[in-house]
Amino acid sequence: MNLGLIIELLVILILLAASASISGAEVAFFSIGPNERNQLSLKDSKSANRVLNLLVKPEDLLATLLVSNNLVNMGIVILSTWVTDSLLSFAGYPVLKFIIQVVLITFVILLIGEVLPKIYATRHSLRLAQFMAVPIVTLESILRPVNRILIGSTAMVSRRLKDQGTSLTMDELSEALVLTGQELVEEEKILKGIVRFGNIEVGEIMKPRVDIFSLKISDPFLTVFATVIENGYSRIPVYQKDLDDIRGILYVKDLLSHIQKTNSFRWQSLIRPAFFIPENKKINDLLQEFRQNKMHMAIVVDEYGGTSGLITLEDILEEIVGEIRDESDEEDSMIQKTGDRTYLCNGKTSLNDLVIALDLEEEYFDQVKGGSETLAGLILELKGEIPEPGTKIQLKYLTFVIKNRDDRRIKEIEIKIEQGI
Repeated sequence: MNLGLIIELLVILILLAASASISGAEVAFFSIGPNERNQLSLKDSKSANRVLNLLVKPEDLLATLLVSNNLVNMGIVILSTWVTDSLLSFAGYPVLKFIIQVVLITFVILLIGEVLPKIYATRHSLRLAQFMAVPIVTLESILRPVNRILIGSTAMVSRRLKDQGTSLTMDELSEALVLTGQELVEEEKILKGIVRFGNIEVGEIMKPRVDIFSLKISDPFLTVFATVIENGYSRIPVYQKDLDDIRGILYVKDLLSHIQKTNSFRWQSLIRPAFFIPENKKINDLLQEFRQNKMHMAIVVDEYGGTSGLITLEDILEEIVGEIRDESDEEDSMIQKTGDRTYLCNGKTSLNDLVIALDLEEEYFDQVKGGSETLAGLILELKGEIPEPGTKIQLKYLTFVIKNRDDRRIKEIEIKIEQGI
């Protein structure tokens, strides 16, 4: 072995150390979060200030790290190939040459130049970032012309991708929320609602048929006007024979200019066409149709064309932002917290609302709810009958206690959370 080979081996070792340092610096700089930045800003040191200055322009920093690391790795490959050809003869052994010059050298570069330094950097990011600040600043000044070309090309590609409408998928957002592992704040609850939004069908959140307030088309004007004033709704379905025969929607604002009229006034001329939708329609699609058609209410029909319920724009928005109350809403809530781990719920409470209020898993009721969409429907599914007051029903971590019922429906249920969910 002559002096030249020794120098080449020393250069390879130096380049491996450089590759390891640059790879570690990449992880160290880009793992510095807000808390670490605050720590650096409190330090009165040149190294801390250099790190903060480098983080101001992350594109320049990343370009410097990538270009320099690739140049170093190319140097390692070229020199190691030269050294192995000088030390060993591969005549007649092409497979051995491939194993040593490609597989072995690649393994060494990955292990020493990538894996090990990045593991170290994840544990000591601040220390390594401050240590590498001066070399990175030097490399950045040397590689600035190359960086300009790389950053310009990246910006052009980014603009093209942005024009194509790249976006975060719901699965990615859902996974991100799970990975936070923290107690949900209001903003995160809204994000959770957005994640679930595309999977909710109209039938799950609609107002059921038995709770629809409606008008008969043959009612006289004064009766209609008095009924509208008493109930306080702004949009009211109008039927002819029964609720399966909806003729349209009466907008109360259309009545305002006719308040002095008598029973001879044909208020039926004010009825607007109704918008009919199936129970299995997704609410995100319905929201788009509401926006396009400038509508706020739809009549939900079953497979036979009968009226199942109705849904409003407010019902849809509440699936994201939670319950929306205005001055005309009643104070009593569907879900009332009565203790540290107890709730009193109306039987008509939507299972979706219950999942959100109790912070349950989205699939908590899926295996037992059958076709039911309300808490009362779930109880009927579990028991097969309307249970007597005081009846207890256990479902995983929840205990349901029937508090109030009549001959036709379950009115109130108490829910006890037996242990942490």
